[in-house]
Amino acid sequence: MSRVSREKKVWHLSWLEAKMHFRSQRMIALIGLLFVFILGGSWGLSDSSSSVTSELQFDTPYEILFLVSLFVLFSSTLGVVLLGFDGISRKRLTGELAIELSQPIDRFDLARSQLQGLWLAVFIPTTIFCAIGTILINEQMGELPTLYDWLYFIIPTGLIIFWYACIQLLASSIAKDLGSSVTLGVGIWMLFTFVWLLLTAILATFMGVDVTNLESNQYNRFSEIIDLLSPNGVYQLLLEGNLKPDARPIISQNYIWASAILWSIIPGMLFLRRFRSLRP
Repeated sequence: MSRVSREKKVWHLSWLEAKMHFRSQRMIALIGLLFVFILGGSWGLSDSSSSVTSELQFDTPYEILFLVSLFVLFSSTLGVVLLGFDGISRKRLTGELAIELSQPIDRFDLARSQLQGLWLAVFIPTTIFCAIGTILINEQMGELPTLYDWLYFIIPTGLIIFWYACIQLLASSIAKDLGSSVTLGVGIWMLFTFVWLLLTAILATFMGVDVTNLESNQYNRFSEIIDLLSPNGVYQLLLEGNLKPDARPIISQNYIWASAILWSIIPGMLFLRRFRSLRP
């Protein structure tokens, strides 16, 4: 089989996997999350008459998108957890995995199709809702983000969804039953979403960094370094790189993009290697 035919087959299987997710009841929950958080955030944060947003002093569409990224970070990554926490373990328990592994297809390609299918299932609706969100921002501000700003926002968004897809499928492949799948999937998501800030403060204290002033350059630099070890942190740092100079990260963009590349490679390779050694 030629390289082109092989890639077409992988993408065909990926689309079949994505369509399976689209038809699932969990997709209804994901759509609800995206509707409430992304559209609600886009409309509310771009409303200059609001007492909350007027104090933020953000006046460009990209700055509003940056704020909306917090809602994207919550809803889309949670959506990956909803769709993918049992992506491998459920198939193993039902015997579906044994059937898939018996097919005349390389395990590496099958694993890629599983990963790409989960990524597509979350990235496509996220992109649609973000595009609608920009229309709402335009209704409030009378201005759309530039093409450069839109790409600078949507590419990191696609990356973090991919990172979480890798992490969730890896956790699911390790789990022995559905209970442990839920525990691992939700636990990892909560670690990076809620616990990371507390962990950063604890590490800063042990390292002698003053945590009484969270606005100091010393603490900000330390927290940015720690954020390189978190997918959520890298996502925010990437988006901050397109803000005004005084709002950009202190550490070099080279380190941030290097971390993004490593997050794009390491979890995915760990999942692919794990999938190759799976026994149904």
